[in-house]
This record gives sequence, C-alpha cells and structure tokens, in this order.
Amino acid sequence: MQLSEQEVIRREKLGQLRALGITPYPAAMFPVDTRTHDAKEHFEEGRKVVMAGRLMSRRIQGKASFAELQDSEGRIQLYFNRDEICPGDDKTLYNEVYKKLLDIGDIIGVEGTLFKTQVGEKTVLVTGLTVLSKALRPLPLPKTDAEGRVYDEFNDPELRYRQRYVDLVVNPQVRDAFVKRTKITNSIRNFFNTRGYLEVETPILQPIPGGATARPFVTHHNALNIPLYLRIANELYLKRLIVGGFEGVYEFSKDFRNEGMDRTHNPEFTVMELYVAYKDYLWMMELTEELLEQVAREATGGTEVLVGEQRIDFKAPYPRVPILDAIKTHTGFDLSGMDEAALREVAKELKLELDPTMGVGKIIDYIFGDFCEHHYTQPTFIIDYPKEMSPLTKEHRSKPGLTERFELLVNGKEIANAYSELNDPIDQRERFEEQLRLSEKGDDEAMFIDQDFLRALEYGMPPTSGIGIGIDRLVMLLTNNSSIQEVLFFPQMRPEKKPLDLAEHEKTVLTLLKAETPVPLSDLKSKSGLSNKAWDKAIKGLTKLGLASVAREGETLMCYLKDS
Repeated sequence: MQLSEQEVIRREKLGQLRALGITPYPAAMFPVDTRTHDAKEHFEEGRKVVMAGRLMSRRIQGKASFAELQDSEGRIQLYFNRDEICPGDDKTLYNEVYKKLLDIGDIIGVEGTLFKTQVGEKTVLVTGLTVLSKALRPLPLPKTDAEGRVYDEFNDPELRYRQRYVDLVVNPQVRDAFVKRTKITNSIRNFFNTRGYLEVETPILQPIPGGATARPFVTHHNALNIPLYLRIANELYLKRLIVGGFEGVYEFSKDFRNEGMDRTHNPEFTVMELYVAYKDYLWMMELTEELLEQVAREATGGTEVLVGEQRIDFKAPYPRVPILDAIKTHTGFDLSGMDEAALREVAKELKLELDPTMGVGKIIDYIFGDFCEHHYTQPTFIIDYPKEMSPLTKEHRSKPGLTERFELLVNGKEIANAYSELNDPIDQRERFEEQLRLSEKGDDEAMFIDQDFLRALEYGMPPTSGIGIGIDRLVMLLTNNSSIQEVLFFPQMRPEKKPLDLAEHEKTVLTLLKAETPVPLSDLKSKSGLSNKAWDKAIKGLTKLGLASVAREGETLMCYLKDS
C-alpha cells in the first residue's frame, strides 16, 4: 500500500503516542454528558461539561491555543491553556500530545467549563484531554482566503457518494436531508398507526418476483437448489395478508430492480406499500392527499416546498386527469380502443422508436412518459389506465377497457401508484397468462405467474385498495434535491478504478501527453529525453494499458491520450 507523506507522518505520530503510554484507540467508554447544541443553547458560565468529537481546526499561540470541536450536532470553540490541562510539572500532554501529535480529524474527548471570550464566543475551557481515535488519513478540508474565497471544497459528486463518511464530516449540511428523511418516514408511520394499520415485514428473497413489471436480480439457494429473486415489489405478499384477515397493512420495503441508473433511479430503493380492505382507488386518492399534506407540514413546516425554481404546493385537493385525456391533450392522438398495430403507427408519427417486444401497455406508457409526464409539476392524479397497463388492477366500474388505477405525479415524476386491487382470481389468472405471452415475446420485465398468489385469491380477498409511494423520490422533493444519490447514504457506484502502477518513464511520457494531445510521436520522444530503449518500453507500456494510442495521419505518426 502506497502512503502519502501525510499518511506516513500520521502513522509516525501514532507510534509516538504509544511510546508515551497513550492508547490511540482506547476501549473504555468516554462519559459524554453534553453536545455542542446543548452547550450553546443552554449556556451557563462556569458549567462543567464533558464533550467529544473531531478536532477540526487549531490556532496554537505558545502555551495557549484555540481549537474547534465538531460533534453530531455542530461545532464549538475550545480553549487550551497549558497550565490548565497540565497543572503539575509534567507538561507532556500539552507540549507533546496536543501541540505535536494531534492532527485535524482526530477524535478527542475533553472535560472543562463553559465561558465566553472577550468577543462573546461561547467556548469550553479545557481542563482534561483524552485521545479517542487517531485519524490516519487527512480530511479534505476547504480553505478560505483573506477575501472570503473558498478552495479545496469536497464537492465532487462521485467522491462524495463513494466516501459518504468524509462528506458527512466536512459538509455537515448534508446531514439535514437525512434527518428530514427520517422525519418523513416517521410522519408516514404515525399517520398509518393512528388509523390502526399494521406495519409488517415480508420476504426480500422470493421464489417468484411479482407485484410489478421489472427485471429482477436473481441468485441461487444452494440448500434448496432453486433460483431466488430479490423482490421487485412486496405487493403480492401484502395482499396475502389481506386474504388472511388483516384490514390494513403497510411496509417500508427495500426493493431491487436490475435496470439502469440515473439521477432518479438506483437499483436498490425504498417503497412504502399500503393495502386496506373494503376501500377503492377513489378513497385512496383522498387518503394520499391527506397523507402528503401532513408529511409536508411535519417535514418542512408548511405545504409549499421549493423544488429547483418551482414552488410546489402539497395542499389538497389535487387534480384528477384520465391518462388517455392527458395523451390526447399533449399529442393530439386519441388512443382509446387502439390495438398494438394502431399504437405503433401513432408512435411512428410521433417519431418514437419502439422495441419489438413492447405490447399495448408499454407503448402507451412510453408515449405518456415522453410527451405528457413533464407537464405535471403540481401534484396531479393521472387516473383510469388501460387494462393492458395494469395487470393487477380491477376493471373500471363504468369505463370498458380501463382500470381503476392512479399514479401521482409531482414535478413531472411518478411518486405513487395505486389501484382498486383485482380480487377476481379467474380474471387475475388471465392477466398473468397475458404477461406470460409478453415474456415469451421477449419482454424481460413481464410478470411471472404466481400460482400460490392465485390460490390465495381463490380463498377470497375482500375489495381492497393499495398504494405504493416511492420514498426516495418523495424525500428528493421535500429536501429540494434533484438527484436520488443525495438522499441515499450509500448509493450504488461503479467499481472504483485502481490507481495504475506506472514506471517512472511511463509517468514522464504520460505527463507530456496530458499536456498536449495529439502530438507527433517523434516530438513526444524528443520532449521525454529518454533513451531509445527507455522510450520504447514506456510507449509500449502506455499503449498496452490503454492510456495511449498511436495512429498514422498522412506521413506522420501521431500519439493520442486515451481515457483510462
């Protein structure tokens, strides 16, 4: 393992601490009794405190020093005086440990009393110091110059998501979104619990991935010698509980879909699903309005939230727009009653490229997604979906060919999906068989036939309404974040590129090539100053590693820098 100069120095300090008899990673509990917020909000001159956190800055002035301590709630100033923490003749704790062997990022515990400086800064006069954890890597701390300009900020998204632990330390404002996320989920739980609905847990590993149209992750169970799937939805299990006699059940479900990643999609995500017996989708719309209005108030203090430059109001009621009406409004085409061939002609006129595996449902969904979805900024219920788009939904009570389904769109994105649940086992079997035909056609997102679920329906499921709410997207809205990665502690990332172990001659040539590319090969060789043998070895090494390429342009051999 290659260490930077700073990492080497910190490891040397670690050894020096141990040589002084100080354990850099003590096992004993440190008796914290005060946090920064409490110390500042309930400040009392002379109050004794015991605090712990990271050392984030220091200003050493001989036998006195000011520093900053950061804990889970904020920062507070510390004042170290040599004679206060070392009242006897031995000044090692201050002169050696504090001044020389501690670094920014180290975790320390302090005992002391609160006071205010001459400029009114609430400060801890430190009387005791304990090393709790020596940091072996330096934190990427931003620096501010005399004119207030900030440098070296830790703001590269990939680094922030990959090293969230660093992000949370050096950008403490990031925590706010995650604190708000917990407030949102707690608010939803309280809303359902007060209505008597039961929070449950259902299997994550499933023999049949059902409840949605999506490509699943598959694994193999050795003992049972069967494939198992990470769930794409928990719908079918929750409905089994409704069959079993529960009137209202909900679950915060980790779902997994083996699909693309972007600013609104992560392969692992959180959905809250609720099912209530003896209700329909009209009732569920009213409940959803009430729920989201309450959640917005509790999470943000009001019903209006700023999302980018848009001000979105979650105050009920929300408009209800049939999906075919929306498509007609925004495309001019009435898709009512169209078969697959007719829909493909419409798509052709709209200049949409369709996959041959797409059936009626997916084509309509594709048209709506491309031409309509983005128009619905304020919360809007898109209702009454065609039957082909909704294999688990009851047929509409008064509109043939349609189903009793709605999706809630906010800021042009789907936040919730809900149905009057299909409880006719014969109809459900036919819908599953149609999904099977789509699967045979090549649609790898089509639903499997879940024979056990059909058996459960045959025992009788009461009329039921169900809804799934995307928690990650809801949190994005209520925290004004445009990327799902900002509301997930540890979003999925591409594998980290390992640093290349280049020879010195290769490094020399690569540096030159980065400064100028493309460049005539002869010029590059001349600038490198390498011998023929060293040059030959260096350029062959770089091309083999895919860092450089050589191509002829006319009479000249040119060298190009390639993306590593």
